[in-house]
Amino acid sequence: MFSICITMVFYPSFFVYVCSAMYGIRKIIHIDMDAFYASVEQRDKHELKGRPVIVGGDPQSRGVVAACSYEARKFGIHSAMACATAYKRCPHAVFIRPRFDVYRSVSRLIREVFLEYTDLMEPLSLDEAFLDVTQNKKGLSSATQIARQIRRQIFQNTGGLTASAGVSFNKFLAKVASDCNKPNGITVITPDKAPAFIDNLPVRKFFGVGRVTEERMLNLGIKTGADLKKISLNDLIHYFGKIGIYYHHIAHGRDDRPVEPHRERKSYGKETTLKADIDDTNQMMDILQDLAKRVIEGLRREDRQGLTLTLKVKYHDFQSVTRSVTFPDPIADMDLVSVTIRRLLANTEAGPKRVRLLGISVSNFLGGRKEKDGWVQLPLPFGFEG
Repeated sequence: MFSICITMVFYPSFFVYVCSAMYGIRKIIHIDMDAFYASVEQRDKHELKGRPVIVGGDPQSRGVVAACSYEARKFGIHSAMACATAYKRCPHAVFIRPRFDVYRSVSRLIREVFLEYTDLMEPLSLDEAFLDVTQNKKGLSSATQIARQIRRQIFQNTGGLTASAGVSFNKFLAKVASDCNKPNGITVITPDKAPAFIDNLPVRKFFGVGRVTEERMLNLGIKTGADLKKISLNDLIHYFGKIGIYYHHIAHGRDDRPVEPHRERKSYGKETTLKADIDDTNQMMDILQDLAKRVIEGLRREDRQGLTLTLKVKYHDFQSVTRSVTFPDPIADMDLVSVTIRRLLANTEAGPKRVRLLGISVSNFLGGRKEKDGWVQLPLPFGFEG
């Protein structure tokens, strides 16, 4: 008993994980605020209610959309889209520069609600988090009831902001579930319902399956979780490398990752495997800049600034190289990013050697989180997608 208590004190997430394995399934909730930045702006400026709102800056700049209201999404606008493109799709939209100090303040209120129920809270960004409520401070046995109460409290404590929730027995399913009934909804996936849910899930909905991987899967006849489940582990490894092990696990509903309150991301970004090997460096630059636009939202959401920019190149012969540069000040300008990427790319064999994969990342974060308030055009990142 003494050793168990010590484990609980120093490693709470591990303790709950072990207890769950011994005595029953885990109860995991994923909370995701609905159009968070845009909803805060609509809350604070009543004239914006019901109007398409785009948070991200001047549409005449090279900035990207950090968030947009559901009214704007009807025009095909989404996060990480170039503001100029968003303007073309919806010229009457209201463009607003982010107020990160306000978003952080609201995020703190939301996390205070989470901590009323459990200390096992893993923030993913300002507007979403995992909660392990297997053992909770309220002594409630129903994770669904907890999720409902949390959503109600968030609405009351934030002046009317809504959140969607996913409830399940692991992180993978809880996160997928939270996206099923947006906005302002809740989806519960119990162990008995999980197999059918996964079987009917399109592969693009699987966390870790990006656009390129989805296309490769579709070419292999893998359209849904049921199709993915039919592929053997050895074949998945053959087709996709080591990440094939992960695909095999989630296709069978397995995800043993604990909720980690103190998990700290060291870098953030994206990489993409090309449909065919290329040797045109201009084409490579187009791809890299597209990656940059897509991943900027990741750093915005996580409210980070980094000093180190890294380029990753994998050649046709599967050899990989990385090239990095560290700046004295946070990476904050897309023009500088483009120039830097071109210089790093020129310092590889890309061109003379055909390339099959490209990636961009930012690391060496300042204090883990952005310290200064106000508008900043944030850098790139890493959160891999194949």
